[in-house]
Amino acid sequence: MTSTLANILFTRALAKRLHATEVTATCLHPGFVRTNIGHNNEVSPLFKRIFAFVSRFARSPEKGAETVIHLATSPQVQGASGGYYFDCKLAAPSPAAQDDDSAERLWHVSEQLVGIA
Repeated sequence: MTSTLANILFTRALAKRLHATEVTATCLHPGFVRTNIGHNNEVSPLFKRIFAFVSRFARSPEKGAETVIHLATSPQVQGASGGYYFDCKLAAPSPAAQDDDSAERLWHVSEQLVGIA
């Protein structure tokens, strides 16, 4: 399971649990964002060159934050729990990310892992 799939499934399970509240649970894909993550890792000089080249095509951190800000402040999103967003728009996740049974299994495994089951 990828981290993106897990985030979407977990958001679906959380949204279900928050249904009767005024809390909105959403998730997003920020796109390929130019950050300093991994900057201090010891990697080969070739990898550093490749990463420097590829990073030219990445979004600025400001552009990457736009969807986060939109979800935190937009009245249009309020009450629309369980959605997955990209570029400030609701996006259709993969069929695997729409599997409510998988979302519930992930929720229960998460509870067990953190000791609140």
